[in-house]
Amino acid sequence: MVRLAGPITWIFQQNQTNELWNVWWIPFLDKAAVKDGNSSKPPCTVTQVEGTKLVLGMLLIWLVTLIPSIIWAQINTLFVKQGTTMDRSLGSSFQIPAASLGSFVTFSMLLSVPMYDRYFVPFMRRKTGNPRGITLLQRLGIGFVIQITAIAIAYAVEVRRMHAIRVHHIMGPKETVPMSIFCLLPQYVLLGIADVFNAIGLLEFFYDQSPEDMQSLGTTFFTSGIGVGNFLNSFLVTVVDKITGRGNGESWIGDNLNDSHLNYYYGFLLVISTLNLGAFLWASSKYVYKRETIEFNEGCIELESKALEISPLGLQV
Repeated sequence: MVRLAGPITWIFQQNQTNELWNVWWIPFLDKAAVKDGNSSKPPCTVTQVEGTKLVLGMLLIWLVTLIPSIIWAQINTLFVKQGTTMDRSLGSSFQIPAASLGSFVTFSMLLSVPMYDRYFVPFMRRKTGNPRGITLLQRLGIGFVIQITAIAIAYAVEVRRMHAIRVHHIMGPKETVPMSIFCLLPQYVLLGIADVFNAIGLLEFFYDQSPEDMQSLGTTFFTSGIGVGNFLNSFLVTVVDKITGRGNGESWIGDNLNDSHLNYYYGFLLVISTLNLGAFLWASSKYVYKRETIEFNEGCIELESKALEISPLGLQV
C-alpha cells in the first residue's frame, strides 16, 4: 500500500477488483501466458494478456452505450419532425426552423462543462476523495439517468401534444398543433447536460482505459459507438413503423405525426433505456479498471490500494 502523509485523502476506486470477474477471464486468457510444453509457439506476454482483458472489458461497456446513442440520435430526427407540427411562430411574421432547437444542446453543453469542472468536480472530490470527483463509469451512469429523464419528458410532451390534437380535431399532416415548439426545449437542454457526462465522459473513459500502446483505440470505440447508434436508430424506426403499420393499423411513426402514436415510441425508448441502465450497472460492477500509476522524479509507483493520503510534505510507504 502506498501512503502519502497529509490531510487530503484520495480514494482510487479505479483499481477495485472483482473476484468473480477475474475468475471468469482466467480459463480463456490467462492460460495464454503459460508455456505449453507440447507447443513450439512462445506464450503471450503478461502485457499482451492484460491488454486483451482491457479491450474486451471496454467492448462490454461499449455495447451498453449503444442504446444511449439511439436516444442521442433523436435530436436530429424525431425531435425535429415533432417540432414541425407545432407552433413555431416568433412574433407576427417569423417562424423558428424546427431543427434550430438543436442548438440548445450545444448551448447547454457550453454552460455545463465549466460548471462541471469548476463546481461539481471539487464538490464531489471533497465527498468521495476521488481526484476526478466521481469514477469514469459513475459519470457515464449519471449521464444515462439524465438521458432517461429527457426521454421521459419527451414522452410527456408528446402525450400533451396528442391531447391537443384530439381536442382541436387536427388530422392533416400540414395542420399546426396549437402548442409552442418551446415545449420541446427541456428535452434538448437535458440531452445537452447529459452529453457533458456521456459524450465527454465516454471519450475520456475509452482513451484512459485503452492499453498504453493502443491509445487510438479509444477514439475508435467512441466514434464507432455513435455511428452504430445512428444505424440502430434508423433500423429501429423502420422496424417499428412496419410492424405497427401492418394490417392498415396506425403506425407509431407514420408520415403524418398528427395521426400517429409517437408517444408510444417514446414510451418504448423509455423502457429499453431503463433496461439498458440496469445492464450498464451490472457491467460497471464487473468492470476492472486499468491499473493507475503516478510518476515521481524518483521513479514510478503503482497504486494497488483503494485509498491513499496526499500531502506536499513527504511520501510514506
